[in-house]
Amino acid sequence: QVQLVESGGGLVQAGGSLRLSCAHSGPTFSTYAMGWFRQAPGKEREFVATISRSGAGTNYSDSVKGRFTISRDNAKNTVYLQMNRLKPEDTAVYYCAARPTSLSNYIPSGGFGYWGQGTQVTVSS
Repeated sequence: QVQLVESGGGLVQAGGSLRLSCAHSGPTFSTYAMGWFRQAPGKEREFVATISRSGAGTNYSDSVKGRFTISRDNAKNTVYLQMNRLKPEDTAVYYCAARPTSLSNYIPSGGFGYWGQGTQVTVSS
C-alpha cells in the first residue's frame, strides 16, 4: 500500500518562496511517475506539475511555468515542488500524487491512483 505524506506548506507573502515535499512509502518509488495538484476553495482540483520516473521529463501548467520546479530524489523516496514568485492566486491545498508506470520517461497527465492528504499553501497580498 502506497502512502504519500506532504509537508512544507504555510503562509507566505506574495513574491516569496516555499518548497513542498512529498514522502512516498515503500521500496518502489522509482517505478512511479509523480505529480502535484492543487485545489482552491470553491474550485475543482487542478494539475500543477508532473515528473517522470527517471526525473528527466517534467510538465507544468501554464499558470506556474517558469515559477515552479518539480524534482525528485529517488534515493530519498521524495518528490519536491519548489515554488517561487508566489501569487495570491496560488493559494490552495496542494496534493501529491503517484502513478506506477513501466516507462522511465513517461510524463502522465492523469490516471494518478495514489494521493496524499494535502498541505495548505496561503499567499498573502
